[in-house]
Amino acid sequence: MNKNISIVGVPMDLGADRRGVDMGPSAIRYAGVVARLEKMGLNIEDRGDIFVTRPHRFTETENHKYLDEVVEANEKLADVVSDIMQGGRFPLVLGGDHSIALGTVAGVAKHVENLGLIWFDAHGDLNTGTTSPSGNIHGMPLAASLGYGHDRLTNIGGYAQKVKPENVVVIGARDLDAGERELIKRIGMKVFTMHEIDKLGMARVMDEAIAHVSKNTDGVHLSLDLDGLDPHDAPGVGTPVIGGISYREGHVSLEMLADADILCSAEFVEVNPILDRENMTARVAVALMSSVFGDKLL
Repeated sequence: MNKNISIVGVPMDLGADRRGVDMGPSAIRYAGVVARLEKMGLNIEDRGDIFVTRPHRFTETENHKYLDEVVEANEKLADVVSDIMQGGRFPLVLGGDHSIALGTVAGVAKHVENLGLIWFDAHGDLNTGTTSPSGNIHGMPLAASLGYGHDRLTNIGGYAQKVKPENVVVIGARDLDAGERELIKRIGMKVFTMHEIDKLGMARVMDEAIAHVSKNTDGVHLSLDLDGLDPHDAPGVGTPVIGGISYREGHVSLEMLADADILCSAEFVEVNPILDRENMTARVAVALMSSVFGDKLL
């Protein structure tokens, strides 16, 4: 795996329309991410945070809250991530709500012809303005990356469809809206719900997921929402759903990803320190990052 890591923070909460998650990058840094990764022998560059414009008032465009500001921040992020990839480094993006995946995936996919995508999340993030019950854009980034939704979201980075449905795996889903379920069935996308994880075990799920995203792809992006974990292990998230991935299952899955050596980029999102207990979720995020980069006990 690429040992030259560039960290970028995105203090974004507009996609979730809930304050606190914008402090996620600071909480993760405070939890010691740089020191932890440097101790592993990795070359760490911290590029600071993307500037996110604060709106003076609430705005909503065709059931997309804060569309202008979310698009603006993600265009900036796409440029920064693309520059990191161009320099031969590994982008590690810290959220911020999951709407930032719009920019991360756009920046990565410019440099990976056939991108694979592993999406750890309790939710599908496959809504569009037509199907979203809330209008929150953090529930739309996977759909937009696949080419579905508002053209200002699908065309972030100057082009549409960053990833093909057959190159995507969702892991840990347990809260899907009706429109998301319909889209999953229509495009035949691979989804491992908690039912499959409970029935098959995380090791087998990861074996199948890795095989799926490795086939006919040139690199894989990891998009990990901390609400994919059970709230007992990661309480500081905006949309917790009980019955999630355990702390150990999370580590095993990421250790297997490290062993597979297929990742070219990663992001960790939805850490909300206001809702957390003693920065626990940020510390969990840092521990999981160490597993992504190959940290093991022996």
